[in-house]
Amino acid sequence: MAVAIRSASFVLKKKFSPLDAHNSSIWRKKKGFICKMSTSESPNLSHSITLPNKKSEPVRILAEPGVSSSDFWNAIDSSLFKQWLHNLQSETGILADGTLALRQVLIQGVDMFGKRIGFLKFKADIYDKQMGKKVPGIVFARGPAVTVLILLESDGETYAVLTEQARVPTGRIILELPAGMLDDDKGDFVGTAVREVEEETGIKLKLEDMVDLTAFLDSSTGCRFFPSPGGCDEEISIFLYRGRVDKEIITQLHGKETGLRDHGELIKVRVVPYKKLWRTTADAKALAAVALLEMATKEGLLPPSPT
Repeated sequence: MAVAIRSASFVLKKKFSPLDAHNSSIWRKKKGFICKMSTSESPNLSHSITLPNKKSEPVRILAEPGVSSSDFWNAIDSSLFKQWLHNLQSETGILADGTLALRQVLIQGVDMFGKRIGFLKFKADIYDKQMGKKVPGIVFARGPAVTVLILLESDGETYAVLTEQARVPTGRIILELPAGMLDDDKGDFVGTAVREVEEETGIKLKLEDMVDLTAFLDSSTGCRFFPSPGGCDEEISIFLYRGRVDKEIITQLHGKETGLRDHGELIKVRVVPYKKLWRTTADAKALAAVALLEMATKEGLLPPSPT
C-alpha cells in the first residue's frame, strides 16, 4: 500500500522579535524599577508563512501566552502541522476552490511524546471571503492512526479480540479494538497495526494476512475513517485479521493483562463472539470495522480467508 502522509511544502518567513527563541528573558524599566520578564511567561511569538497556492495571502502564526518558544517552533516544524496545511490545499481541501481563506493560526498547546510532538492544539482563523464569516476552526491534531479487527474462529464460532483500558478523556473504562498512532512520517500503517496488536494483546500477526478495510472506500474519501472531524484531525486505517485457533487460546486470551506499563498502558484483553460485537461496544472504531466488513462481504470484495 503506497502511502504519502505528513508532507507539505511551504515558504517560511521568520519575523524576529525582541523575544527571539535564543533569548530566555528581557529587562523592562518601569517607574524606576527594572523588571526581568521571562519569555515563557509572555512569549509574544509571531511567525509568517506563505502557502504555495496562496502566495498573495500570507498567514500569521501566533503563540498563546504560556506557550514556550521551543514548543512554538516545534509546533510549526511538526509533521502534524505540515500535514494539516497540506490537507487544506489538497484537491478536496477547504482552500481548494478559493472561497475560503486562512488568515491566522494561534498555537495553544503542545504535548511532547519524547522528542516528537504527540498532540497539538491550535485555533485557525478561516473566513468565507464572500460572507466575511469565520468558519469554526478549533483543531486538536494527533495525526493518523491504525486499528485492527481480529477475528479468530474456534469450534465453529467466530470471536473478536478487543482491549479494555482506562480512557481518561471519557472518564470511563472503554472496550475497543486494538489501535495506535503512527510513530513516524513513513506511513507504515500495516507495520504499525501489527506492532500495536502485539503490544496490546500479545498476538503476533502476519503482515501478508492483513486486509485494509478502509481501502474499499471511494478514493475521494482518502480511504481513511474520520471518527471526530468536527474537532480532531485524526484519520484511521481499519485492518482485518482472520485466523483459526484452538478453544484453549480463546480462554487464555480473555482477561489477559498486557500493554506497555512504562507508557502507562494498563490493558486487559477481552474476547467476545463477533455476532454480538456491534451491541457489546460503543467504540466507533469497532462499529466502523463491523460496517465495513459486512458491506465488503456483501459486495464480495474480501480475499479468501487464510487457512
